[in-house]
Amino acid sequence: MYALLSGKSQHTVKAYRSQALRFFKHFENQDIIELTKEDIEKYVYGIKIAYKISDSMQNIIINAIKFYLEKVLGQPRTKYSITRPKKTTTLPDTLSEEDVYKIINVLDNLKHRAMLHLLYSAGIRREEVTKLRIEDIKSQAMMIFVKGAKGKKDRTTILSEATLLVLREYYKAFKPSYWLFEGQSGSRYSPSSVNKVFRKAAKAAKIAEWATPHTLRHSFATHLLMANVNLRYIQTCLGHESPETTQIYTHVVSINNNVVRSPLDRIIDKRKQKTAENT
Repeated sequence: MYALLSGKSQHTVKAYRSQALRFFKHFENQDIIELTKEDIEKYVYGIKIAYKISDSMQNIIINAIKFYLEKVLGQPRTKYSITRPKKTTTLPDTLSEEDVYKIINVLDNLKHRAMLHLLYSAGIRREEVTKLRIEDIKSQAMMIFVKGAKGKKDRTTILSEATLLVLREYYKAFKPSYWLFEGQSGSRYSPSSVNKVFRKAAKAAKIAEWATPHTLRHSFATHLLMANVNLRYIQTCLGHESPETTQIYTHVVSINNNVVRSPLDRIIDKRKQKTAENT
């Protein structure tokens, strides 16, 4: 309950609870307060070796333990400076512009196409797209309001002209009442359902078996950089708190201006130009 009250997400609370229960079980015959840093590190190391857990899972275990000891029991932070795995930097997987266009347009289902268009053209996360309300699409300002995004921070991002056309068509056909994308019961669409939609589209397009909905977000950022959009604008659209997070996309391009336009509209302009040249 303390984790929930302190602003942790439901997902984090569930993970912390699970790891805390495992921790209590392991040390059920010892006084938790009396545990040393070495005791805890030995415990974490044992789990890592036995279950071959990832570095991210190791950090979740450490965070759960420290949260209980420091926030619930009030122990000093300096007492439990647990050794963590060395942070690794991995480059984001991206799709080509043509592959993106195929994936977001391959499905006949209008609702699914509208979701995929938003994921890419606005650079939003799968959970963010399920939390969009009808009122969050600001067509006059050509922007999207993303409420309660990661880190519980509101932000705005760009609304693509092409995506707006798809959304208007979708709205006329489905007439959602509150959430932009509703499930069968009228509740908001689930993030896991967005995963299924994306996998179906990737399979139908015969593209990127490895890709996920988040790949569209990575592609959005990378394609904007390829169009020489200023990194600060991309950081704002993505909702990154630190510019260092956004700079990972600079592995492919350099930046020299600050013109912001959704990469989807640029792709469509290219296709129109090709069609015109061939007629």
